[in-house]
Amino acid sequence: MFLVDFVDGLKSLRLNLKKAFNFYNLVLILGLVARVLWIYWVRTKPISDFDYYQRLATQIALGGEWGNTYTTVGYPIFLAPFYWLLGSSTWVAKTLNLVLSTLNNLLVLKILKKIRITEPLAKLVFVLYVFFPMNIYYNSLVASEILFTTLILLATYSYLCDIKYQYVLIGVLTGLNTMIKPFFPLFAFAVILSDLLSQKGFWKCMRHGFIILLMAGVIIAPWLYRNYRYNGEFTYVSNNAGVVLYINNNSQNKLSGWMPAENVENSIVNKPEYRSANQTEKNKMLSRAAKEWILGHPKEYISLGFKRIKRTFIEYGNKNYGDIFLAFYGSGIPSSLQVKWFEATETIRAPLFIGGFMSILVQTIIYLGSRFTTRGKEPFNTIMGDDSSPSRIKGCLLLLISFYMFAGVYFLTEGQRRYAFPTILSLIFYAVLGIGEIWYTIKWSLIKLRG
Repeated sequence: MFLVDFVDGLKSLRLNLKKAFNFYNLVLILGLVARVLWIYWVRTKPISDFDYYQRLATQIALGGEWGNTYTTVGYPIFLAPFYWLLGSSTWVAKTLNLVLSTLNNLLVLKILKKIRITEPLAKLVFVLYVFFPMNIYYNSLVASEILFTTLILLATYSYLCDIKYQYVLIGVLTGLNTMIKPFFPLFAFAVILSDLLSQKGFWKCMRHGFIILLMAGVIIAPWLYRNYRYNGEFTYVSNNAGVVLYINNNSQNKLSGWMPAENVENSIVNKPEYRSANQTEKNKMLSRAAKEWILGHPKEYISLGFKRIKRTFIEYGNKNYGDIFLAFYGSGIPSSLQVKWFEATETIRAPLFIGGFMSILVQTIIYLGSRFTTRGKEPFNTIMGDDSSPSRIKGCLLLLISFYMFAGVYFLTEGQRRYAFPTILSLIFYAVLGIGEIWYTIKWSLIKLRG
Protein backbone atom coordinates (compact mmCIF):
# COMPACT_ATOMS: atom_id res chain seq x y z
CA MET A 1 0.00 0.00 0.00
CA PHE A 2 2.83 2.36 0.90
CA LEU A 3 4.58 1.57 -2.40
CA VAL A 4 1.40 2.32 -4.39
CA ASP A 5 0.95 5.63 -2.58
CA PHE A 6 4.60 6.49 -3.17
CA VAL A 7 4.35 5.77 -6.91
CA ASP A 8 1.12 7.78 -7.15
CA GLY A 9 2.85 10.64 -5.31
CA LEU A 10 5.74 10.56 -7.77
CA LYS A 11 3.31 10.64 -10.72
CA SER A 12 1.45 13.56 -9.16
CA LEU A 13 4.74 15.40 -8.55
CA ARG A 14 5.82 14.73 -12.14
CA LEU A 15 2.54 16.10 -13.48
CA ASN A 16 2.75 19.17 -11.25
CA LEU A 17 6.34 19.84 -12.30
CA LYS A 18 5.43 19.38 -15.95
CA LYS A 19 2.57 21.82 -15.51
CA ALA A 20 4.73 24.31 -13.62
CA PHE A 21 7.48 24.22 -16.22
CA ASN A 22 5.39 24.27 -19.36
CA PHE A 23 6.56 26.33 -22.32
CA TYR A 24 4.97 29.64 -21.29
CA ASN A 25 6.03 29.43 -17.65
CA LEU A 26 9.58 28.61 -18.69
CA VAL A 27 9.67 31.62 -21.02
CA LEU A 28 8.32 33.84 -18.23
CA ILE A 29 11.00 32.61 -15.81
CA LEU A 30 13.83 33.01 -18.32
CA GLY A 31 12.52 36.46 -19.24
CA LEU A 32 12.59 37.51 -15.59
CA VAL A 33 16.12 36.15 -15.20
CA ALA A 34 17.27 38.12 -18.26
CA ARG A 35 15.79 41.33 -16.82
CA VAL A 36 17.31 40.80 -13.39
CA LEU A 37 20.75 40.17 -14.89
CA TRP A 38 20.44 43.24 -17.09
CA ILE A 39 19.64 45.68 -14.27
CA TYR A 40 22.36 44.10 -12.10
CA TRP A 41 25.09 44.37 -14.73
CA VAL A 42 24.00 47.57 -16.51
CA ARG A 43 23.58 50.08 -13.69
CA THR A 44 22.32 53.10 -15.56
CA LYS A 45 21.80 56.55 -14.14
CA PRO A 46 18.77 58.73 -14.99
CA ILE A 47 19.21 61.41 -17.64
CA SER A 48 16.90 63.95 -19.28
CA ASP A 49 13.22 63.09 -18.68
CA PHE A 50 14.25 60.13 -16.53
CA ASP A 51 16.25 62.37 -14.21
CA TYR A 52 13.21 64.67 -13.93
CA TYR A 53 10.98 61.72 -12.97
CA GLN A 54 13.50 60.62 -10.33
CA ARG A 55 13.81 64.08 -8.80
CA LEU A 56 10.07 64.77 -8.83
CA ALA A 57 9.16 61.37 -7.35
CA THR A 58 11.68 62.01 -4.56
CA GLN A 59 10.27 65.49 -4.03
CA ILE A 60 6.70 64.19 -3.77
CA ALA A 61 7.78 61.39 -1.41
CA LEU A 62 9.32 64.02 0.89
CA GLY A 63 6.10 66.05 0.92
CA GLY A 64 7.17 68.61 -1.66
CA GLU A 65 5.35 70.15 -4.63
CA TRP A 66 3.81 67.81 -7.23
CA GLY A 67 5.36 69.48 -10.25
CA ASN A 68 4.76 72.87 -11.84
CA THR A 69 2.26 71.70 -14.55
CA TYR A 70 4.99 71.74 -17.22
CA THR A 71 4.85 68.03 -17.97
CA THR A 72 2.92 64.94 -16.89
CA VAL A 73 3.50 63.58 -13.42
CA GLY A 74 1.61 60.27 -13.46
CA TYR A 75 4.76 58.19 -13.31
CA PRO A 76 6.43 60.16 -10.47
CA ILE A 77 3.16 60.00 -8.52
CA PHE A 78 3.21 56.21 -8.99
CA LEU A 79 6.80 56.02 -7.74
CA ALA A 80 6.35 58.40 -4.79
CA PRO A 81 4.60 56.03 -2.30
CA PHE A 82 7.27 53.40 -2.87
CA TYR A 83 10.01 56.00 -2.44
CA TRP A 84 8.36 57.20 0.78
CA LEU A 85 8.24 53.64 2.09
CA LEU A 86 11.54 52.22 0.78
CA GLY A 87 13.69 55.24 0.00
CA SER A 88 14.21 57.14 -3.23
CA SER A 89 16.80 54.80 -4.75
CA THR A 90 16.66 54.05 -8.45
CA TRP A 91 16.82 50.38 -7.42
CA VAL A 92 13.26 50.77 -6.14
CA ALA A 93 12.12 52.02 -9.55
CA LYS A 94 14.01 49.22 -11.29
CA THR A 95 12.45 46.59 -9.03
CA LEU A 96 9.02 48.01 -9.82
CA ASN A 97 9.94 47.75 -13.50
CA LEU A 98 10.64 44.05 -13.02
CA VAL A 99 7.23 43.52 -11.45
CA LEU A 100 5.40 45.53 -14.12
CA SER A 101 7.39 43.96 -16.96
CA THR A 102 6.49 40.46 -15.73
CA LEU A 103 2.85 41.55 -15.46
CA ASN A 104 3.06 42.84 -19.04
CA ASN A 105 4.31 39.45 -20.22
CA LEU A 106 1.41 37.73 -18.47
CA LEU A 107 -1.08 40.17 -19.98
CA VAL A 108 0.31 39.58 -23.47
CA LEU A 109 -0.17 35.85 -22.93
CA LYS A 110 -3.75 36.46 -21.78
CA ILE A 111 -4.42 38.67 -24.79
CA LEU A 112 -3.05 36.06 -27.19
CA LYS A 113 -5.31 33.45 -25.58
CA LYS A 114 -8.29 35.76 -26.02
CA ILE A 115 -7.47 36.37 -29.67
CA ARG A 116 -7.27 32.58 -29.99
CA ILE A 117 -4.47 32.35 -32.50
CA THR A 118 -2.90 28.97 -33.20
CA GLU A 119 -0.42 27.63 -30.67
CA PRO A 120 2.71 27.91 -32.87
CA LEU A 121 1.92 31.56 -33.65
CA ALA A 122 1.12 32.34 -30.02
CA LYS A 123 4.41 30.81 -28.86
CA LEU A 124 6.42 32.75 -31.44
CA VAL A 125 4.75 36.08 -30.62
CA PHE A 126 5.18 35.45 -26.90
CA VAL A 127 8.88 34.54 -27.10
CA LEU A 128 9.64 37.53 -29.33
CA TYR A 129 7.78 39.86 -26.99
CA VAL A 130 9.32 38.59 -23.75
CA PHE A 131 12.87 38.70 -25.12
CA PHE A 132 12.50 41.78 -27.32
CA PRO A 133 15.54 43.94 -26.47
CA MET A 134 13.58 47.06 -25.54
CA ASN A 135 11.46 44.99 -23.16
CA ILE A 136 14.62 43.93 -21.36
CA TYR A 137 16.83 47.02 -21.17
CA TYR A 138 14.04 49.44 -20.29
CA ASN A 139 13.88 47.72 -16.90
CA SER A 140 17.04 49.61 -15.89
CA LEU A 141 15.53 53.03 -16.69
CA VAL A 142 13.45 55.33 -14.49
CA ALA A 143 11.09 55.71 -17.44
CA SER A 144 7.32 55.81 -17.77
CA GLU A 145 7.12 53.46 -20.76
CA ILE A 146 6.72 50.19 -18.86
CA LEU A 147 3.95 51.51 -16.58
CA PHE A 148 2.25 53.18 -19.54
CA THR A 149 2.31 49.88 -21.44
CA THR A 150 0.96 47.97 -18.43
CA LEU A 151 -2.14 50.17 -18.39
CA ILE A 152 -2.56 49.81 -22.17
CA LEU A 153 -2.36 46.02 -21.94
CA LEU A 154 -4.82 46.00 -19.02
CA ALA A 155 -7.23 48.10 -21.07
CA THR A 156 -6.78 45.84 -24.10
CA TYR A 157 -7.36 42.70 -22.06
CA SER A 158 -10.43 44.26 -20.40
CA TYR A 159 -11.78 45.08 -23.85
CA LEU A 160 -11.49 41.43 -24.89
CA CYS A 161 -13.13 40.10 -21.72
CA ASP A 162 -16.89 39.81 -21.36
CA ILE A 163 -17.11 41.38 -17.91
CA LYS A 164 -19.57 43.69 -16.17
CA TYR A 165 -18.75 47.41 -16.31
CA GLN A 166 -16.14 46.63 -18.95
CA TYR A 167 -16.10 50.12 -20.46
CA VAL A 168 -16.10 51.77 -17.04
CA LEU A 169 -12.88 49.90 -16.25
CA ILE A 170 -11.38 50.85 -19.61
CA GLY A 171 -12.30 54.48 -18.86
CA VAL A 172 -10.54 54.36 -15.48
CA LEU A 173 -7.41 52.90 -17.09
CA THR A 174 -7.60 55.53 -19.85
CA GLY A 175 -7.76 58.30 -17.25
CA LEU A 176 -4.78 56.90 -15.34
CA ASN A 177 -2.77 56.62 -18.55
CA THR A 178 -3.71 60.19 -19.50
CA MET A 179 -1.79 61.26 -16.40
CA ILE A 180 1.26 59.67 -18.05
CA LYS A 181 0.64 60.60 -21.71
CA PRO A 182 -1.88 63.44 -22.25
CA PHE A 183 -3.00 62.21 -25.67
CA PHE A 184 -4.30 58.89 -24.34
CA PRO A 185 -8.03 59.81 -24.38
CA LEU A 186 -7.65 58.99 -28.09
CA PHE A 187 -7.76 55.35 -26.97
CA ALA A 188 -11.53 55.79 -26.53
CA PHE A 189 -11.81 56.48 -30.25
CA ALA A 190 -9.67 53.42 -31.02
CA VAL A 191 -12.18 51.34 -29.03
CA ILE A 192 -15.15 53.02 -30.79
CA LEU A 193 -13.68 52.28 -34.21
CA SER A 194 -12.83 48.71 -33.23
CA ASP A 195 -16.41 48.22 -32.03
CA LEU A 196 -17.82 49.70 -35.22
CA LEU A 197 -15.67 47.52 -37.46
CA SER A 198 -16.65 44.53 -35.33
CA GLN A 199 -20.19 45.26 -36.59
CA LYS A 200 -21.65 46.59 -33.38
CA GLY A 201 -24.43 49.18 -33.62
CA PHE A 202 -23.38 52.80 -34.15
CA TRP A 203 -25.14 54.26 -31.11
CA LYS A 204 -23.99 51.38 -28.92
CA CYS A 205 -20.39 52.13 -29.93
CA MET A 206 -20.89 55.84 -29.23
CA ARG A 207 -22.27 55.01 -25.80
CA HIS A 208 -19.24 52.85 -25.02
CA GLY A 209 -16.90 55.64 -26.11
CA PHE A 210 -18.82 58.17 -24.03
CA ILE A 211 -18.51 55.97 -20.93
CA ILE A 212 -14.74 55.66 -21.46
CA LEU A 213 -14.28 59.41 -21.90
CA LEU A 214 -16.57 60.19 -18.97
CA MET A 215 -14.68 57.91 -16.60
CA ALA A 216 -11.34 59.20 -17.88
CA GLY A 217 -12.59 62.73 -17.17
CA VAL A 218 -13.58 61.73 -13.64
CA ILE A 219 -10.09 60.33 -13.01
CA ILE A 220 -8.20 63.40 -14.25
CA ALA A 221 -10.68 65.98 -12.85
CA PRO A 222 -8.88 66.39 -9.47
CA TRP A 223 -5.63 67.05 -11.31
CA LEU A 224 -7.28 69.55 -13.65
CA TYR A 225 -8.66 71.37 -10.59
CA ARG A 226 -5.21 71.33 -8.99
CA ASN A 227 -3.70 72.80 -12.16
CA TYR A 228 -6.43 75.46 -12.27
CA ARG A 229 -5.62 76.49 -8.71
CA TYR A 230 -1.91 76.46 -9.53
CA ASN A 231 -2.09 78.70 -12.62
CA GLY A 232 -5.33 80.59 -12.05
CA GLU A 233 -6.82 79.38 -15.33
CA PHE A 234 -7.89 76.14 -16.95
CA THR A 235 -4.86 73.96 -17.54
CA TYR A 236 -4.87 70.48 -19.04
CA VAL A 237 -2.90 67.55 -17.58
CA SER A 238 0.39 69.16 -18.62
CA ASN A 239 1.74 72.23 -20.39
CA ASN A 240 4.43 70.83 -22.66
CA ALA A 241 2.32 70.20 -25.79
CA GLY A 242 3.18 73.66 -27.08
CA VAL A 243 6.94 73.34 -26.76
CA VAL A 244 6.82 69.86 -28.33
CA LEU A 245 5.05 71.27 -31.39
CA TYR A 246 7.31 74.31 -31.46
CA ILE A 247 10.69 72.59 -31.42
CA ASN A 248 9.61 69.86 -33.85
CA ASN A 249 7.98 72.13 -36.43
CA ASN A 250 10.09 75.05 -37.57
CA SER A 251 12.33 75.98 -40.47
CA GLN A 252 15.50 75.15 -38.53
CA ASN A 253 14.47 71.59 -37.69
CA LYS A 254 15.56 69.62 -40.75
CA LEU A 255 15.79 66.17 -39.12
CA SER A 256 12.61 66.29 -37.02
CA GLY A 257 14.37 65.61 -33.76
CA TRP A 258 14.76 67.43 -30.47
CA MET A 259 16.37 70.88 -30.61
CA PRO A 260 16.69 73.74 -28.10
CA ALA A 261 13.68 76.05 -28.37
CA GLU A 262 15.93 79.11 -28.23
CA ASN A 263 17.61 77.98 -31.49
CA VAL A 264 14.43 78.50 -33.50
CA GLU A 265 14.68 81.61 -35.68
CA ASN A 266 13.25 84.62 -33.83
CA SER A 267 12.43 82.22 -31.02
CA ILE A 268 9.50 83.19 -28.86
CA VAL A 269 11.26 81.84 -25.77
CA ASN A 270 13.78 84.70 -25.99
CA LYS A 271 11.09 87.37 -25.74
CA PRO A 272 10.34 89.20 -22.44
CA GLU A 273 6.60 88.45 -22.54
CA TYR A 274 7.35 84.72 -22.69
CA ARG A 275 9.79 84.82 -19.80
CA SER A 276 7.29 86.60 -17.56
CA ALA A 277 4.37 84.26 -18.41
CA ASN A 278 3.19 81.29 -16.36
CA GLN A 279 3.37 77.73 -17.70
CA THR A 280 -0.11 77.77 -19.23
CA GLU A 281 0.47 81.09 -20.98
CA LYS A 282 3.83 79.85 -22.28
CA ASN A 283 2.14 76.72 -23.61
CA LYS A 284 -0.46 78.78 -25.47
CA MET A 285 2.15 81.10 -26.95
CA LEU A 286 4.26 78.20 -28.19
CA SER A 287 1.21 76.38 -29.59
CA ARG A 288 0.09 79.46 -31.52
CA ALA A 289 3.56 80.00 -32.98
CA ALA A 290 3.87 76.34 -33.98
CA LYS A 291 0.41 76.25 -35.59
CA GLU A 292 1.16 79.44 -37.54
CA TRP A 293 4.31 77.84 -38.95
CA ILE A 294 2.46 74.60 -39.77
CA LEU A 295 -0.32 76.42 -41.62
CA GLY A 296 2.27 78.45 -43.51
CA HIS A 297 4.46 75.44 -44.37
CA PRO A 298 2.15 72.46 -45.02
CA LYS A 299 4.60 70.59 -47.28
CA GLU A 300 7.47 70.96 -44.83
CA TYR A 301 5.19 69.85 -41.98
CA ILE A 302 4.15 66.67 -43.82
CA SER A 303 7.78 65.96 -44.68
CA LEU A 304 8.75 66.33 -41.03
CA GLY A 305 5.86 64.04 -40.07
CA PHE A 306 7.20 61.21 -42.22
CA LYS A 307 10.67 61.79 -40.79
CA ARG A 308 9.18 61.45 -37.30
CA ILE A 309 7.62 58.10 -38.23
CA LYS A 310 10.91 56.94 -39.70
CA ARG A 311 12.82 58.07 -36.60
CA THR A 312 10.42 56.27 -34.28
CA PHE A 313 10.04 52.95 -36.05
CA ILE A 314 12.54 52.33 -38.82
CA GLU A 315 15.54 54.64 -38.49
CA TYR A 316 18.62 53.11 -36.86
CA GLY A 317 21.28 55.73 -37.34
CA ASN A 318 22.80 57.94 -34.67
CA LYS A 319 23.04 56.00 -31.40
CA ASN A 320 23.55 59.18 -29.38
CA TYR A 321 19.95 60.19 -29.99
CA GLY A 322 18.35 56.82 -29.45
CA ASP A 323 17.23 54.73 -26.55
CA ILE A 324 20.49 52.75 -26.68
CA PHE A 325 22.35 55.81 -25.41
CA LEU A 326 19.78 56.17 -22.59
CA ALA A 327 20.01 52.46 -21.77
CA PHE A 328 23.74 52.67 -21.00
CA TYR A 329 24.07 56.18 -19.59
CA GLY A 330 26.25 56.25 -16.48
CA SER A 331 26.70 52.48 -16.43
CA GLY A 332 30.43 52.48 -17.11
CA ILE A 333 29.99 49.89 -19.88
CA PRO A 334 32.74 50.40 -22.51
CA SER A 335 31.52 52.15 -25.63
CA SER A 336 32.76 49.27 -27.79
CA LEU A 337 30.37 46.89 -26.00
CA GLN A 338 27.56 49.43 -26.31
CA VAL A 339 28.08 49.53 -30.08
CA LYS A 340 28.04 45.73 -30.27
CA TRP A 341 24.82 45.61 -28.25
CA PHE A 342 23.31 48.25 -30.52
CA GLU A 343 24.22 46.29 -33.64
CA ALA A 344 22.95 43.00 -32.16
CA THR A 345 19.61 44.45 -31.08
CA GLU A 346 19.06 46.10 -34.45
CA THR A 347 19.22 42.70 -36.15
CA ILE A 348 16.11 41.87 -34.09
CA ARG A 349 14.31 45.19 -33.90
CA ALA A 350 14.70 46.33 -37.51
CA PRO A 351 13.24 43.25 -39.27
CA LEU A 352 10.37 42.92 -36.77
CA PHE A 353 9.45 46.60 -36.87
CA ILE A 354 9.72 46.92 -40.64
CA GLY A 355 7.97 43.58 -41.16
CA GLY A 356 5.26 44.52 -38.67
CA PHE A 357 4.79 47.91 -40.28
CA MET A 358 4.41 46.38 -43.75
CA SER A 359 2.12 43.61 -42.47
CA ILE A 360 -0.14 46.18 -40.79
CA LEU A 361 -0.53 47.99 -44.10
CA VAL A 362 -1.31 44.72 -45.92
CA GLN A 363 -3.78 43.54 -43.27
CA THR A 364 -5.50 46.93 -43.39
CA ILE A 365 -6.03 46.53 -47.14
CA ILE A 366 -7.26 42.96 -46.65
CA TYR A 367 -9.68 44.02 -43.95
CA LEU A 368 -11.06 46.92 -45.96
CA GLY A 369 -11.44 44.55 -48.90
CA SER A 370 -13.42 42.11 -46.76
CA ARG A 371 -15.66 44.88 -45.47
CA PHE A 372 -16.41 46.83 -48.62
CA THR A 373 -16.24 44.28 -51.47
CA THR A 374 -17.96 40.98 -52.11
CA ARG A 375 -14.70 39.28 -53.07
CA GLY A 376 -12.64 40.42 -50.13
CA LYS A 377 -10.43 37.93 -48.36
CA GLU A 378 -11.64 36.95 -44.91
CA PRO A 379 -9.34 38.83 -42.49
CA PHE A 380 -7.30 37.36 -39.62
CA ASN A 381 -8.26 33.75 -40.38
CA THR A 382 -5.97 32.39 -43.09
CA ILE A 383 -3.24 31.11 -40.79
CA MET A 384 -4.94 31.48 -37.41
CA GLY A 385 -7.61 28.84 -37.94
CA ASP A 386 -11.18 29.19 -39.12
CA ASP A 387 -12.44 30.96 -36.06
CA SER A 388 -14.21 34.28 -36.59
CA SER A 389 -14.90 34.74 -32.88
CA PRO A 390 -15.68 38.29 -31.69
CA SER A 391 -12.62 38.34 -29.42
CA ARG A 392 -10.32 37.49 -32.36
CA ILE A 393 -11.73 40.20 -34.62
CA LYS A 394 -11.82 42.76 -31.78
CA GLY A 395 -8.31 41.91 -30.62
CA CYS A 396 -6.75 42.06 -34.08
CA LEU A 397 -8.58 45.30 -34.85
CA LEU A 398 -7.61 47.00 -31.61
CA LEU A 399 -3.94 46.10 -32.04
CA LEU A 400 -4.16 47.46 -35.59
CA ILE A 401 -6.03 50.65 -34.76
CA SER A 402 -4.03 51.45 -31.62
CA PHE A 403 -0.85 51.27 -33.70
CA TYR A 404 -2.31 53.80 -36.13
CA MET A 405 -3.29 55.94 -33.13
CA PHE A 406 0.27 56.09 -31.83
CA ALA A 407 1.79 56.51 -35.29
CA GLY A 408 -0.66 59.35 -36.01
CA VAL A 409 0.25 61.17 -32.80
CA TYR A 410 3.96 60.85 -33.54
CA PHE A 411 3.43 61.98 -37.15
CA LEU A 412 1.69 65.13 -35.96
CA THR A 413 3.83 66.01 -32.95
CA GLU A 414 7.13 64.33 -32.12
CA GLY A 415 8.99 61.11 -32.86
CA GLN A 416 11.62 59.28 -30.82
CA ARG A 417 12.82 55.69 -30.78
CA ARG A 418 11.49 55.13 -27.26
CA TYR A 419 8.01 56.21 -28.33
CA ALA A 420 7.73 52.92 -30.19
CA PHE A 421 7.69 51.04 -26.86
CA PRO A 422 3.88 50.76 -26.43
CA THR A 423 3.51 49.52 -30.03
CA ILE A 424 5.87 46.55 -29.61
CA LEU A 425 3.06 44.00 -29.25
CA SER A 426 1.21 45.29 -32.34
CA LEU A 427 4.35 45.24 -34.47
CA ILE A 428 5.51 41.79 -33.32
CA PHE A 429 2.01 40.35 -33.65
CA TYR A 430 1.60 41.58 -37.21
CA ALA A 431 5.18 40.73 -38.19
CA VAL A 432 4.52 37.11 -37.16
CA LEU A 433 1.17 37.23 -38.91
CA GLY A 434 2.90 38.41 -42.09
CA ILE A 435 5.55 35.68 -41.87
CA GLY A 436 2.80 33.11 -41.37
CA GLU A 437 0.85 34.39 -44.37
CA ILE A 438 3.93 34.08 -46.59
CA TRP A 439 4.66 30.58 -45.31
CA TYR A 440 1.04 29.56 -45.78
CA THR A 441 1.04 30.88 -49.36
CA ILE A 442 4.28 29.07 -50.24
CA LYS A 443 3.08 25.83 -48.64
CA TRP A 444 -0.19 25.71 -50.54
CA SER A 445 1.44 26.75 -53.77
CA LEU A 446 3.82 23.78 -53.47
CA ILE A 447 0.93 21.43 -52.67
CA LYS A 448 -0.93 22.60 -55.77
CA LEU A 449 2.14 22.15 -57.93
CA ARG A 450 2.62 18.59 -56.66
CA GLY A 451 -1.07 17.78 -56.97
